[in-house]
Amino acid sequence: METIQIILDALPTLLSGMGLTLEITIISLVLAMVIGLVLGVFSITKSKILRAISTVFVDMIRGTPLLVQILFIYFGIPSVFDVNLTAFAAGVIAITINAAAYLVEIFRAGINSIDKGQMEAGRSIGFSYWQTMRLIVLPQAVRRMIPAFVNQFIVSIKDTSLLSAIGIAELTFSGQSIYAANFRAFEILFAVGVLYFVIIYTLSLLSRWLERRLDVA
Repeated sequence: METIQIILDALPTLLSGMGLTLEITIISLVLAMVIGLVLGVFSITKSKILRAISTVFVDMIRGTPLLVQILFIYFGIPSVFDVNLTAFAAGVIAITINAAAYLVEIFRAGINSIDKGQMEAGRSIGFSYWQTMRLIVLPQAVRRMIPAFVNQFIVSIKDTSLLSAIGIAELTFSGQSIYAANFRAFEILFAVGVLYFVIIYTLSLLSRWLERRLDVA
């Protein structure tokens, strides 16, 4: 009974942290989708410069730990340049660029999975390369990429736990602050784990529903 009461007492703070976790993840994923789409298209163009930009970005971000990126953005950049980033802004930037590096590959693979005849058909009826990409290729590719998008959402939710390193009161940090005060780590971390599970399991169910709804191949 005492264990349940401890969890109930901590719930408002944990739910607040859960809300911040979702807020950061959603904002970051929206921004990452834009970057990922642009660089994903760059990666399949005939321009060597655009392909190089995409490759360098992906290799740099995927080749370094997310925690290092978070600390670099929050502590490193302000120490050299005249910028003053809040922890929230630094966290969003870090999660955004990290997710974008993986979304680039998702977009590239998704676009390449569409038969090349689709591009040729679009060009044959007078569409430009970009019009064909936007109106014909991407709509088909996005349907196939939905499971990968949801998976990246799940990964990014987990990644937000690293933002506790710069003091953002997301779900993990909220749990840490509670058990640091009441010394009941088992109960609090169990509750934190359950909340993460609820979010991630819900997203997994949504992914399966979307796959059936859109008949993703």
